[in-house]
Amino acid sequence: MTTVLKLGGELLEDTAAMKVAAEGIIALGQEGPVAIVHGGGRAIDADLKARGKAPQFVDGLRVPDEDTLATVVGVLAGRINTAFVAALGAAGVKAVGLTGADASLGLSTLAPPLRTTSGTSADLGLVGVPRNDAPVRLLTDLVGLGYVPVIASVGVDGEGALLNVNADTLAAFLAKNTGCTRLIIAGKTAGVFDAAGNTCLALDAEAARAMVAAGTARDGMVAKLGACLDALSGGVAEVRIVDGRAGEFAHAPGTTITHSLARTT
Repeated sequence: MTTVLKLGGELLEDTAAMKVAAEGIIALGQEGPVAIVHGGGRAIDADLKARGKAPQFVDGLRVPDEDTLATVVGVLAGRINTAFVAALGAAGVKAVGLTGADASLGLSTLAPPLRTTSGTSADLGLVGVPRNDAPVRLLTDLVGLGYVPVIASVGVDGEGALLNVNADTLAAFLAKNTGCTRLIIAGKTAGVFDAAGNTCLALDAEAARAMVAAGTARDGMVAKLGACLDALSGGVAEVRIVDGRAGEFAHAPGTTITHSLARTT
């Protein structure tokens, strides 16, 4: 079983958190090869706010201008990726730090305007959407050699310009295009919540779409559900959104998302 694990930046905020994540990746690696995609939203926001710049979002997706993109690249590819690869190495994991620019792994096009949940159209700025023809062989080669790729969610277009790619979107894209068995999206939220605030243990695609349409799923969860549905449609067998704070990624509490749920009569 090959797993793509997406780690929210909130799980990598300091040395202690990185150590917990590293131990969890060791355990996950006992079930098969692992590739990691990570974000760093809180750290990016903190850097922007320290410079007096307010982060901009639409339906949970960051809307970066050139100045914000420079911060995204510096925080994700520079600070978080390097520190986490070092933490993994100290734990005995053969980690290799990457971004989507490496071997054009995250080859992307500029995202079109987004049709928001409120029914309006919004420009997403310098956001990339992975191209179907993006070459992913670097990832499969590294995994085949026993390495754990650690990919910062930065993309690149055909002209060499860097783009911000949502980490959930990139993780789902890589999972389906490398034939991975499982996608786990880990953060500090215990899965998808229903209207009453309870965790949904399981959702099918129809129910997930309905939660978005009804506004039950909001902000960042909209992007996560979209990524999960994309992975399922691309052939990924197991898709989960979990609470990764304890580092128990494979068996953490959360929500399993499937094409359809078995019905009883």
